[in-house]
Amino acid sequence: MKHFKDLGLAETVLKAVEAEGYTSPTPIQAQVIPAMLDGRDVLGTAQTGTGKTASFVLPLLNRLADDHQRPAAKTCGTLILAPTRELAAQIADSVRAYGKYGRQSVAVVVGGVKPGPQIKAMARGVDILVATPGRLMDHMQGGAIRLDQTTTVILDEADQMLDLGFMPAIRKIMSKVPAKRQTALLSATMPKPIRALANDFLSNPVEVAVETVAKPIELIDQSVILVDRSSKRRILTETLSSNDVERAIVFTRTKRGADKVQRFLADAGLSAAAIHGNKSQNQRTKALDAFKNGSVTILVATDIAARGIDVDNVSHVVNFELPNIPESYVHRIGRTARAGKSGVAISLCDGAEREYLRDIEKLVGYKISSTGNGGAGDEPEPRRGGRNGNGNGNRQPRNGAPKNARSGNRPPRRNKQKPRPAAQGAREDAQPGNEGDSDGLARMLGQKPGGNRPSGKPGGPRKSSRRRSQGGRSENRQSASV
Repeated sequence: MKHFKDLGLAETVLKAVEAEGYTSPTPIQAQVIPAMLDGRDVLGTAQTGTGKTASFVLPLLNRLADDHQRPAAKTCGTLILAPTRELAAQIADSVRAYGKYGRQSVAVVVGGVKPGPQIKAMARGVDILVATPGRLMDHMQGGAIRLDQTTTVILDEADQMLDLGFMPAIRKIMSKVPAKRQTALLSATMPKPIRALANDFLSNPVEVAVETVAKPIELIDQSVILVDRSSKRRILTETLSSNDVERAIVFTRTKRGADKVQRFLADAGLSAAAIHGNKSQNQRTKALDAFKNGSVTILVATDIAARGIDVDNVSHVVNFELPNIPESYVHRIGRTARAGKSGVAISLCDGAEREYLRDIEKLVGYKISSTGNGGAGDEPEPRRGGRNGNGNGNRQPRNGAPKNARSGNRPPRRNKQKPRPAAQGAREDAQPGNEGDSDGLARMLGQKPGGNRPSGKPGGPRKSSRRRSQGGRSENRQSASV
């Protein structure tokens, strides 16, 4: 289909789409929209920047235009689950933009802000609720939200919710939704756990696969600069000072690193703001708004915090640090070259990151053009435990231990302290996988806040949480930092 008008959308929806400057659907929109209009469940796979959000928002608005019934108090007709606050806000903005000529109501329920206004917004019921799993669980348990009249569920960026450990929360949320419903699951990748989730909650879905994550958008000019670790700051500053850099996103692996990069860019006279999981919601919103309106031209971000950043005319993406998860590279560079425009992705790779670069090139299937020959003297970084980087690979050896000693061979520490709960003692340099919105997860899992004992059980010595703090993906452990 070459035009949106060929999809059978309502006039109010088509008018809003045209007002946003779009006439032709993207490949995923051309396949998902008709399937959802027919009432079918959808299992969609497409990389970032391909128009996934509009593919499910437009048919939702079309349904409301055809048959709008006022929702009951504390209920929602459609539930859209997203992994991060920024993505939830982006989806809600899309609903408002494409629904500007309609009469639908929308509410956003996320962590990091006061719950009172959210409870008030849900009191009369809404047509479309966009939520992160943790805060939604809070409101469900408090009686502020009911899902017994929800007829449509959208799981957006499902692979990211998997990486953040939200699968138990999603399963519990889905158990409260009527069995007779329409469900769409959209993801950039399709690992086995996501496929299993789809098998459990989707009924005979239409499967749509567009531009897999292993193939970055061709309009992105990718390059790597091989540098010494000590030269990274200087080269980053020089790169961003170029006249062709209109608007740039700089990626770091850690939250602490993002703050450091933002500070030295500001000291160099460049307009930069940082966004990551340790920032309050107001700080994150302020930084993102400044980046969108152009008062700040450089946004320094971690991977999870950047998920959901949909800003036009991002000319450059710079990887100050290469990601230790290859797929994150594709998500990062997908922030540029959106809506058919070209973009530039530059990665600064020191000697400690050469193995990360090889993993990325293996994923995308080709060698990325590189310049420079620095980094030969940099020591390789230890591999982090687990796919989402929750292990201890970057910790420094304890006193007396050789630099290349494995964590299991370290000499025992005297007066060893108990592990601190993730919500209170999360390492500031934790990997982005720990940045998810996690309000209410401890209660959902039957744990007391800040502890590992099931709620309601008598006190006594706690069992060691050492096994759960080892490397590897853990669905039950979250940081409350987003």
